[in-house]
Amino acid sequence: MRAPPSLYALVAAAVLSVVGTALVPTGATASAASASATTTASVAPADAPSKRSMPSMPSKASKASKASKASKASKATEPLRPNAAAPPKLRASGNKLVDENGTTRRLLGVNRSGGEFMCVQGYGIFDGPVDDASVKAIADWKVNAVRIPLNEECWLGLSHIDPAYGGTNYIAAVKALVARLEAHGITPIVELHWSHGTYTGGDSHCPDTAYATCQKPMPNAQYTPAFWTSVAQTFKSDQAVVFDLFNEPFPDRATSDLTAAWKCWRDGGSCPGIDFQVAGMQTLLNAVRAAGAKNLVLIPGVAYSNDLRQWLTYKPNDPAGNLAAAWHTYNFNTCSSESCFNEQLAPVIAQVPFVAGEIGENTCSHGYIDRVMAWLDAKGASYLGWTWNTWDCSSGPSLISDYNGTPTNFGVGLRDHLKGMQ
Repeated sequence: MRAPPSLYALVAAAVLSVVGTALVPTGATASAASASATTTASVAPADAPSKRSMPSMPSKASKASKASKASKASKATEPLRPNAAAPPKLRASGNKLVDENGTTRRLLGVNRSGGEFMCVQGYGIFDGPVDDASVKAIADWKVNAVRIPLNEECWLGLSHIDPAYGGTNYIAAVKALVARLEAHGITPIVELHWSHGTYTGGDSHCPDTAYATCQKPMPNAQYTPAFWTSVAQTFKSDQAVVFDLFNEPFPDRATSDLTAAWKCWRDGGSCPGIDFQVAGMQTLLNAVRAAGAKNLVLIPGVAYSNDLRQWLTYKPNDPAGNLAAAWHTYNFNTCSSESCFNEQLAPVIAQVPFVAGEIGENTCSHGYIDRVMAWLDAKGASYLGWTWNTWDCSSGPSLISDYNGTPTNFGVGLRDHLKGMQ
């Protein structure tokens, strides 16, 4: 799911009728419209864009207020230590996740968007509060995992990023949020969401800039390996932290050759239809392991993480043997029926741990995720709702209407389901 772009990008998107990966005006690009809907070619355009109609956007004044709050939150003192067990040190065992005692575990939770877009737009680090009270509100839903989308340019502190929101300040804020989550027994999942690289091909979301102001089809060789080396070095001593390598790859939108797209996904290099040199999943995994991190790593599929049909074929080699497959699903995706789940996902779930890193719908209700959760529950798989932010649930989609944890009509479904499982 894509977080809200900056206001000037919204205007451009509206004028050009360009579809984004998430939270963008509805419509369809020419390349998406021509995508094949067969089971042997690129998935149909429903995977990209309409999940992603635009939420109501805050004004600059309100964003400035959010930036102030985010800045204060990032400087907050260490959280109180609530009476919660420490999150587990997860590892893959066959097709299950297990803790350090060998007990089977599942990741059940939410996404906490903001770290991917606020910093690069110059408004702060997080969208809304990330203090101990706000984390406790998440924990009160009986959440045991929170996915934290990040921006590689902010983490690396590139020169065009406001130093107040980049480099050491950004890293410190992420580390503080990770610590607060762990203090409540919650597994943090750190994930690369927005990355560098000029991309002008199919489903391009910000073709006029190389900056990490939107989703790109693949990670880049210039900065992404350095990002993961740094992240891995930062958290390698804490194996409770999970790494999610890249939000929603879509190399299949840059070429009609699905085999070439999957090879690009794994191996990177010069990929058809992509303007920059790509860092494939194997390169990023190598960077994590070379840094000495043995943490659990999530690796998504293609087609905005909705297509995992060749995930097992192109699965990267992991010397640590600690990988899980990551999948995203919304009600308008191509693979959004139980028959598709049985055909495309069940073979993957049978062999490796499986995490649905984003589940959601744009109906402001929860009928679709109810079905998804039931199917994943039966398979013993993991899932996290998008997203713990106070946007418009019919276009975000957003789980909450305030940071005290008041659910939207959509969020009621996830909250009640998680509480009912205790």
